Amino acid sequence: MEALYKEVPLEAYARLAVKKGVALEAGQMLVLRAPLEAAPFVREIVRIAYEAGAAYVHVEWSDGETGKMRYKVASEAALRTFPKWLADGYEAMAREGAAFLTVYAPDPDLLVDVPPERVALANKTVGEATKPYRALLMSDHARWSLISAPTAAWAKKVFPDLPPAEAVRTLWRHILAASRVTGGDPLENWEKHAGALGRRVRYLNEKRYRALHFRGPGTDLVVGLPEGHVWQGGGSRDRRGIFFLPNIPTEEVYTLPHRERVDGVVAATKPLNYNGVLIDGIRLEFRDGAVVSASAKTNEAALRHLLEMDEGARRLGEVALVPDDSPISRSGVLFYNTLYDENAACHLALGKAYPTTLEGGAELDEAALLRRGANVSLVHEDFMIGSGALDVDGVTEAGGREPLLVSGRWAFDV
Repeated sequence: MEALYKEVPLEAYARLAVKKGVALEAGQMLVLRAPLEAAPFVREIVRIAYEAGAAYVHVEWSDGETGKMRYKVASEAALRTFPKWLADGYEAMAREGAAFLTVYAPDPDLLVDVPPERVALANKTVGEATKPYRALLMSDHARWSLISAPTAAWAKKVFPDLPPAEAVRTLWRHILAASRVTGGDPLENWEKHAGALGRRVRYLNEKRYRALHFRGPGTDLVVGLPEGHVWQGGGSRDRRGIFFLPNIPTEEVYTLPHRERVDGVVAATKPLNYNGVLIDGIRLEFRDGAVVSASAKTNEAALRHLLEMDEGARRLGEVALVPDDSPISRSGVLFYNTLYDENAACHLALGKAYPTTLEGGAELDEAALLRRGANVSLVHEDFMIGSGALDVDGVTEAGGREPLLVSGRWAFDV
């Protein structure tokens, strides 16, 4: 694996993550999470961060197999345990102005032989313990970014017919292309791309639609939008107005649904990699905002544990529009990684809404968010519903309909 890193433009990718992803400033701390297999890339990020003036770079290494041991072997009491000092540390670093960069590299089949109820219990424990920290990130109090780098297991899942080294090499090529690292200067590429997404955001914010209507194979869903909803896309701004990229790559424009105004049925068009388990063939029925019927062709038990995480897990926190001809969709690659697959298709998210997608939402507590129609939950899980057969209409306050996507393609110019 390390030998393959010599073929990869690590410096350009790392510079994009530091300069644009978290927009690191001189004197700022950086918290960097990454898998052990990505060590050469992590070292490059650390070097560039210190060159940019980082006060301190804290690296947290992860290893899927050691995490799996906890899920499989630990007692139930242990699965209910998360160190308070660690949760407090995350929150303190966010409040003190640290930036958070995560190299997300999942093994889609890692937990296939682990009882889903044990995984759900452990994840709920972590979610409850780190809730204050995650609230700071979701309200853009701190700058954060999510990127990816290949691992052998992930590459083999995506390209099962290739030899291991060639699978990793090919996955690198697709990651760099999707992240706009290749084909010109990455920083300039992202200036142009963020600007293009920003124009679609402005168009949608001017429209003030009352609802969105999704229609496609297995899908007939009306997603109501709350008063004061805000469309976002292409990047975010922290409390000081500094622009950053929460996701690299990104092709979406998104907002929040009204938690009580979602009705109809929806069929997922891609599998969901949920905590190391692939859930395929998801079908959900909504009534008054809540899931009233759920099924999946594979790993339905994991889907049910997700929906049972808390009351908000059965409701939507995000609705996102992505054209079927996005670069990631055109690649024809199924990544088994939500960071990439969600940018190939329209998607919805079960669980917590981003407070920043509601006017003044970043300043509201949970009770106030609920009163205004924003969903609250420990989870936020995207699942893909887009395809070349999906139509999306915007529903105006007067009840009129305006096409936004026709056969998966944008129906309006900006």
